[in-house]
Amino acid sequence: MRKIVILLVAAVLFGLLAGCSRDETAESDYFIYYIAKDKTRIVEQPCDLEGNNTTEMVQEMLSALDTDVDSAEYQKPLSGNVNIVSYRLDNAQLSLVFNEAYNKMDTAEEVLCRAAVVRTMVQIPGVDCVSFYIGDAPLVNKDGTVIGLMTQENFVENPGDQINSIRTARLQLYFANPEGDGLVLTEQEVEYSSNISKEKLIMENLLAGPTDKNVRATIPAGTKLVSVATTNGTCFVTLDSGFLNQNYEIQEAIVIYSIVNSLSEVSTVSRVQISINGETNGVYRNSFPLNQLYERNLSYVVNLENDNVINTEGGEALEIYP
Repeated sequence: MRKIVILLVAAVLFGLLAGCSRDETAESDYFIYYIAKDKTRIVEQPCDLEGNNTTEMVQEMLSALDTDVDSAEYQKPLSGNVNIVSYRLDNAQLSLVFNEAYNKMDTAEEVLCRAAVVRTMVQIPGVDCVSFYIGDAPLVNKDGTVIGLMTQENFVENPGDQINSIRTARLQLYFANPEGDGLVLTEQEVEYSSNISKEKLIMENLLAGPTDKNVRATIPAGTKLVSVATTNGTCFVTLDSGFLNQNYEIQEAIVIYSIVNSLSEVSTVSRVQISINGETNGVYRNSFPLNQLYERNLSYVVNLENDNVINTEGGEALEIYP
């Protein structure tokens, strides 16, 4: 019986490894991203997947990322003793749990490993973003900030002539009225670096609060932005635990839709999900589950002069422009 079990396990593993076969001459819809031997870049190689659903494809890709390759030019991303202990797929968010060996990688290799894994996994239909954990703790930068959700956009380089150039934008941001029970559409003109996304620019200015003294900030003071990324029309916003420090003078719906409506002014954003340090379990206050995708809702927008509603849901989004 023991021999039969061993043979069955071996057959399953062989099937997973064979499923994502590499054929460098054939066209493929999927790629495995490896790390160049000189550890300066990542290298893509075509991969044929046999899985028929998201779970099977995730398992194949994870197996391929941890499989040795016979190449003088590149190596597997999970080198040494680094292993993925487990994973969880929840609402298109893939959480990968690594062993403690992950923390022993040098900085350059760790960034390349992260880029290779994320760019490999987000190709899979049903996987929009990826988060890393070391045991039960989310992966953090050297300064201790949580890295949070990652998409392919986190690892796309800007053209050299555009990096760090300064642009001007007029943002449409939603802050609270003095009573805290309505949203007020405001405009702020800001200067920003070209290598910052519009979504991050919006969140940073929401966190900084309004320049107009007639309106109030909606996000609790001291809250920090961990990450923000948009993929397939969904903007994933990760805030730190400071977001849970409630200011009950501002109604909960006003807090949520201040973020959702402001981000929805970007033409590529149609839905928003808010997480706390990458976690979407739980409910914000009493009525807003964090694992839900929220769409633009203008029913809370009021006129400061008489607090009458001045917009209704379904109006046209305003554009942010350089």
